Amino acid sequence: MSIRKAVVSGSFYPNDKKEILEYFNQFNSLKKDIENFEDVKAIIVPHAGYIYSGYTANLAYSCIKKQKPKRVIVIGPSHRVYLKGGSVSLYDEYETPLGNIQIDKTFSENLIEKYDFLDFNIECEFEHSTETQMPFIKYYLKDSLVVEIVYGDIDFNDLSELIDNLLEDDNNFIVISTDLSHFHSESEANKFDNNCMNAIKNKDLNLFDYGEACGKVGVKAMIKSSINKNYKTQILDYCTSAKITGDKSRVVGYTSALIGV
Repeated sequence: MSIRKAVVSGSFYPNDKKEILEYFNQFNSLKKDIENFEDVKAIIVPHAGYIYSGYTANLAYSCIKKQKPKRVIVIGPSHRVYLKGGSVSLYDEYETPLGNIQIDKTFSENLIEKYDFLDFNIECEFEHSTETQMPFIKYYLKDSLVVEIVYGDIDFNDLSELIDNLLEDDNNFIVISTDLSHFHSESEANKFDNNCMNAIKNKDLNLFDYGEACGKVGVKAMIKSSINKNYKTQILDYCTSAKITGDKSRVVGYTSALIGV
């Protein structure tokens, strides 16, 4: 039994089950009313420390808690390793403090066989953009299998084609992981981030050229797929790290969104 170990628990999120549940309970106690879609096909969520972006991510996950997808495909950018294309995890299970999640290994192997830009790179076991999503998935979609795709140097059109094909199967649900702009002043960050959020909201691919996001390729691919499939999009929340730190001179932006019908 091979296990993708939780490597950023205790830093990006608690390594204690009770503490994670306390986070989720607190997020849900503050949850605002959202006009949910009839059928959510994908979410866009941040991947920073839960203290900074957990509330924003939780809003999206709480909207899908009644859905029961067979598998959740988590797509996030590589921060530590240069990749040409993308890496698909081929472990048996994914470790979280809430209990391990079974990886759909056969499905993952088939993706690698089908797409020449996908492979398995063991160095991606240190990637936080995808790992930070796993406790949310274990909590809200506890019966689902997971597939982890970490991408690097890849054309958004190729990634969008993959997403299009994944969404042909109603058993699949997509999670796109991204943070927004990094280390600008609050006012500058708001300008960049509004461009990204308007690109998502209005399904305008050109607007992404005027925004910043570490996972912009994944978001742009998802929005292209939303256009192809005539899905609706909805921004749920936006904040920056200044909300927690109080420092507006150098912030990181976070948003979450729904995609569906």
